[in-house]
Amino acid sequence: MNIARTTDRSALSALVGDTPLLRVSEPLAPAGHGFWAKLEGFNPGGIKDRPGLHMVERARSRGELRPGGRIIESTSGTLGLGLALAGMVHGHPVTLVTDPGLEPSMTRLLTAYGASVDIVAEPHPTGGWQQARRDRVTELLGAHPGSWCPDQYNNPDNTSAYTPLGLELAAQLGHIDVLVCSVGTGGHSAGVGRVLRQLYPDIDIVGVDTIGSTIFGQPARTRLMRGLGSSIYPRNVAYDTFREVHWVAPQEAVWTCRRLAASHYATGGWSVGAVALVAGWLARTLPADTRIAAIFPDGPQRYLGTVYDDEYCARHGLLEGPPPAEPEVIGRADEKEVHRWTRCADVVDPLTLTAAGEAGR
Repeated sequence: MNIARTTDRSALSALVGDTPLLRVSEPLAPAGHGFWAKLEGFNPGGIKDRPGLHMVERARSRGELRPGGRIIESTSGTLGLGLALAGMVHGHPVTLVTDPGLEPSMTRLLTAYGASVDIVAEPHPTGGWQQARRDRVTELLGAHPGSWCPDQYNNPDNTSAYTPLGLELAAQLGHIDVLVCSVGTGGHSAGVGRVLRQLYPDIDIVGVDTIGSTIFGQPARTRLMRGLGSSIYPRNVAYDTFREVHWVAPQEAVWTCRRLAASHYATGGWSVGAVALVAGWLARTLPADTRIAAIFPDGPQRYLGTVYDDEYCARHGLLEGPPPAEPEVIGRADEKEVHRWTRCADVVDPLTLTAAGEAGR
């Protein structure tokens, strides 16, 4: 029997979206309580397949990215997969700038998908690895005429790419009281939050960051967790949409990832662990009928040498046992530097704090 085969690469984009939901309860929440996890790891490369395709398609439609033009971007991994997919679909070479923290397995996978991987050697003195990567992107754009950078940190198309995700959640759940999102570039929290706030004006949106990240006003420190947090201030972060923010430490995310794996056969990386820790706490403390949605950006595969590797975790002090039952609470993001799971209900753009402080001198 002959089976018809297609070589139309545009069909690959149909693999993205319509990801499933999973009800998560015990042991993260007691029986009768829980939250719904949107499993974005079911996309071929994870949640950032969505903006990878969308940003490229919008740039092509505006003429900013010409046929055959090179795509050059900074990434900690997941967006790189989405851009590799978009390059394959639309016929663009892709160069991804990253740093030595990227897992070797991810470097090999990106290369297998046809991308060129450029690794910066030293962090920027104040902006860390992210600023060093962005500086290298600028150099490469100058070296490749006709190339284009998505600029995921500031590109509004990164935000609008998540409109379908918000609509999927609404269709699957019917009503949502609380949305829990990790925050890195700010794209999916802003994009999904905007859609759901239009549908459910009273929704509470909870942001999840990592210790050592500057996004919500903490000092920049070397960060072990990848995929959330930042050492710069992405302009896509919609600060006014968040009811509160939680910072989570690496060992707390590791414990939660492993508990999820052992109890629900669905887990992921650093962002998933951090989001699940916070969503589980909300499920424990809010009424049982509160409908909580949490976005799990990826699956566990790229973290087999980190989150799920006992030797790696022991070397970094990540096997210290379960996290506290409750987060520490601070009144302002700049009240003190946090080192463990901490919650703050006063969410502001830290650049406005800086500007106000300078104006008062």
